[in-house]
Order: sequence, then C-alpha cells, then structure tokens
Amino acid sequence: MKSLLLLLFSFSMTLSLFAQFTYVPDANFEQRLINLGLDDLLDGQILTSNINVVSSLIASSSSISDLTGIEDFTALTLLSCGHNPLTNLDVSNNTLLTTLWCYESQLTCLNIANGNNTNISWLSLGGNPNLTCVEVDDASWSSANWPEILEPQFSFSENCDNECSPSDVGIHELNSSRTLLKIIDMMGRETKGAKNEFLLYMYDDGSVEKTFVVE
Repeated sequence: MKSLLLLLFSFSMTLSLFAQFTYVPDANFEQRLINLGLDDLLDGQILTSNINVVSSLIASSSSISDLTGIEDFTALTLLSCGHNPLTNLDVSNNTLLTTLWCYESQLTCLNIANGNNTNISWLSLGGNPNLTCVEVDDASWSSANWPEILEPQFSFSENCDNECSPSDVGIHELNSSRTLLKIIDMMGRETKGAKNEFLLYMYDDGSVEKTFVVE
C-alpha cells in the first residue's frame, strides 16, 4: 500500500513539474478566466493547457487593463475585450483569430500582425480615440479590405514602432532585468525556498524556472 501511495505521489509530482503556466498579472483578467471555469485560484498564473484549446473568449466590460497571457490562447478565433481600460493589445501570436471586438477602450497601440490577417473577417475597434496606428501584416491590403474600421486618426502599418511592436518589446527585454515575484512548491504553496525539494521561481516577465537544490 505504501509503495502504491509513493508511486502515485511521484507520478503527481512529475506531472506538476512539467506543467506549463501562463503569467496573468491582471487580477481582473484572471478572475474572468476563473468565472469561465478556466482557472480556480487567483494567483497570477494559469495552466497553459487550460487555455491553449479555447477558441472563443468573451472578456468585455470586466475592468481589465492588461491582457498579458492572451498570447497563449493559440487556438483563439474570437476575442471580445471591449469596454475595458486596455491601453495595449498584442494578438500577433493568435494566428487563428478571425474576429476581434475591442471597441470603446483606451487603446494606444494594437498589434494584429499575426501572419494571417486575410482570415480576419470582423474587426470592431471604434471608440479608441488614442489609437492612431494599427500594426498589420500588410498595410496596403488592410486599407483595401478593412476600410470600414478606419476612424479619422487610424492608420495601418507593418511597424508602428510602439510598445506593441516586436522590435520595441525586444529592446525593453534587453534593457530590463527580471524581478522574482514568488517561489512556490509542487503543491502550489508559496514558500521562501527550501533544500531537497522541487521549486518554481516565478518572474514578472512570465517566465518560470524549475529548480531542485540538494543540501
């Protein structure tokens, strides 16, 4: 019996060790995911396997100011995030996206250059007076095929050179260091660190390091 329990515990530890998590710093965004049954604990992270199969996400009117974590919704075809105090939105990793509703928010930058703009059939971006440049795969194609979404201040570009642009993100990453947010054990409990056990070090850039310190 003890051997069986030890085997089950070891198997559980192995699954936990190799589980991948997605960093979700916005508590309102994570609470929305909890309400949708995709998460169960408000701790700044969510199992990636819970979200990389989601095809539709309705997160409008949820007081969300940061959608960090949306990049791991790799099966997403529809995203509704309107009526939120969002300033930045990057869906360039969401290559299956066909519908984006992010109307009446506070966007200052938007990157939808996901390599498959020709599959996006419905865009709703009205009511973002501070959004001037929308990063896309091909500015000429977008201007010809999405004229209905253009407001007077909007323009399309392959490189808006702002916070949502890949080159800008890369510069910020090179010029900044990671900050350790917390250390958790394999049971998901926060700890200050211990020897002879597996630990997860979680950083503010979304990265997670798995360590095992031998005494």
